[in-house]
Amino acid sequence: MKAQVLCEAQKAPAFRGLDSSEGMILGTDTIYCDYRTEHDPLGSMSVPVDRYYGAQTARAVENFPISGIAIKSMPFVIQALAHVKIAAAQANCEEGVLVADKRDAIVEACKEVLDGKHNDEFPVDVFQGGAGTSTNMNMNEVLANRASELLGGVRGEGRLVHPNDEVNRSQSTNDAYATAVRLSVIPASRTLRGALVVLADALKAKAQEFEHIRKLGRTQLQDAVPMTLGQEFGAFSTTILEDCERLKETEQLFLEVNLGGTAIGTGVAATPSYRARVLEHLSRNTELPLIGSKDLFEASWDMGAFMFHMGLLKRTAAKLSKIANDFRLLSSGPRGGIGEILLPALQPGSSLMPGKVNPVAAEALNQVCFFVYGMDTTVGMAAEAGQLQLNAMEPIIVFSIHNAMELLRKAVLTFTATCVEGVRADAPKCEANLKRSTAFATELVTTMGYEAAAKIVKEKLAS
Repeated sequence: MKAQVLCEAQKAPAFRGLDSSEGMILGTDTIYCDYRTEHDPLGSMSVPVDRYYGAQTARAVENFPISGIAIKSMPFVIQALAHVKIAAAQANCEEGVLVADKRDAIVEACKEVLDGKHNDEFPVDVFQGGAGTSTNMNMNEVLANRASELLGGVRGEGRLVHPNDEVNRSQSTNDAYATAVRLSVIPASRTLRGALVVLADALKAKAQEFEHIRKLGRTQLQDAVPMTLGQEFGAFSTTILEDCERLKETEQLFLEVNLGGTAIGTGVAATPSYRARVLEHLSRNTELPLIGSKDLFEASWDMGAFMFHMGLLKRTAAKLSKIANDFRLLSSGPRGGIGEILLPALQPGSSLMPGKVNPVAAEALNQVCFFVYGMDTTVGMAAEAGQLQLNAMEPIIVFSIHNAMELLRKAVLTFTATCVEGVRADAPKCEANLKRSTAFATELVTTMGYEAAAKIVKEKLAS
């Protein structure tokens, strides 16, 4: 039997390397899929027969055809949620509410997710209502169907493992998803730090290369005092390494989780000792020193850690944008501007002006940083929009932070490879600019006083 089904793709184009071609409407062509019929509390849904997800995921795909960016674009979130499901299955088995063979099947299915074998099974749009319930159920359905197969069963409503009663046992989206998204920030932040270290090292290498090149230091774009080009590049490296340290420190904020609090912090539907068991398993499996939230009710709605981390990403973006600005200024001209550094010629800079080459790598970095500023605003507004015992806006907070980190990571590595590593100094121009300046007047202040030195500067500028 065939049916016209938009399998899991969105109508908007894919973004950030997503493969959303399956089931996508292209012009007037519609891809047809074999399907099965499943039911959820709202009724029946058509689900592509070859998919592990089920009715609630299919409904979410239908409800949120917004950005074309699927949750599979955030692999650290998917992996962290799989880890939560492993720990829950292990704890539930110890609590006597899940049989061992189903525990083992769920764990094995989770391991396959961790290995990236089922990436295309997570098609729900990152812009989703429901406080992450669609993401949580997407995972529950995939694991239930795959675990059923591992036990010799089938996918669909005849499955041997239930997505709610067994995969999601002792959990609510409000603690399982909330825990996963916190854990996901840690590895994502580490990858960003790695990229920043690469940039800092490249800048430090240039600082050493340029350490003997004298040049003019400027404040407010005006002549200030002499310095070296090496000192200028060394400062770039130092400021980036500072933020690497701050990012490392913020990991601690995401080690506190509310797993076991279930819906709003009461622990309803979980056994009394489940919370301690699941936290122990999750900590051991992830090799992270996790701690339980002291106040589960507060932890169910507080987004403070995300706001703090996003604020740090904005700070890092501001530093990166400042460096990009300085590269553009220092390379300006090259004849009619400052022209003290020469950037790699990456592409022709004009469709009209022959020979013009633009600082495109720096400009691209600027634009990513501006975008991150906007995501910081998004996170702040979403954090404030939480109401009573839950923040339903957590999905956009999570997407904003992960998108910001990934964009910054890629932009930093691109800027390093295409610009920083190939930058050259124009030593004669540095020396000429310095000699034409008033920078040496400052050194006269200690010998002849400020007013006499100022008079010399005025006379030189008038000549």
